[in-house]
Amino acid sequence: MEAQQYLARFTTTVPNEVSLPILTMLQHQHLQHIPFENLDVIRKTPIYLNLQRIFTKVVDNHRGGYCYELNGLFHWLLTELGFTAHLVAATVLRPNGEWAKAETHAAILVQLDVPYLVDVGFGAATPRTPIPLDGSERTDSNGTYKVSSIGGQTFDLTQENEGGNRTLYRFNTDKKKLIDFHEGCVFNQVSKESTFTHIDIVSRATQTGRITLADQTLTTVENGVQTSKELSIEEKAYTLQNVFKLHI
Repeated sequence: MEAQQYLARFTTTVPNEVSLPILTMLQHQHLQHIPFENLDVIRKTPIYLNLQRIFTKVVDNHRGGYCYELNGLFHWLLTELGFTAHLVAATVLRPNGEWAKAETHAAILVQLDVPYLVDVGFGAATPRTPIPLDGSERTDSNGTYKVSSIGGQTFDLTQENEGGNRTLYRFNTDKKKLIDFHEGCVFNQVSKESTFTHIDIVSRATQTGRITLADQTLTTVENGVQTSKELSIEEKAYTLQNVFKLHI
């Protein structure tokens, strides 16, 4: 696996320093060029927590993935570039107020002047910038994000936008390895209780918003204005290939 080959997948800039501006740039570019997607899950193509396989899928085959793949590979890249980073496990709070299966979301903690939460694999609600763990807010086109301590090494990531203020997930800062998410990866591929086993979900940030495909509904948010369109089978195939640049 070559870091420069991975970088070429989403940016023309080769970082020459370890800093918050560089981390922010990498996160922004990654989210705009590599989509969150569960297409392998729906098509029952097994996903394994093997970095070489993930690299081949995302970089060589020009695909996206879900949290284990995207954050797993991005964590590898950050450490290759000299960042001090480790994976953390999070429990997602679904929009209906129910907690998902415990610790089945993978995110990244990066240590700079203070620790920062970094995520490139949380779909449409993914923050576009590193979020410090000191409680200060960061605002992007998705809303205003904050990480708040709820005691010890446990924190909540919250998002505030026109829809209100909600907790997205709860995480612990303990260091995790990618293989620690094996149970969650299997669960999210096969369980009816998984968010990802029902319909195609593809989402990618744009410069001024986000574009998301859920089954055959294409939703575009640009400068805060949301529009939705129902696609035919042919239009969906065209969108996957030409809008999301995915070749299935």
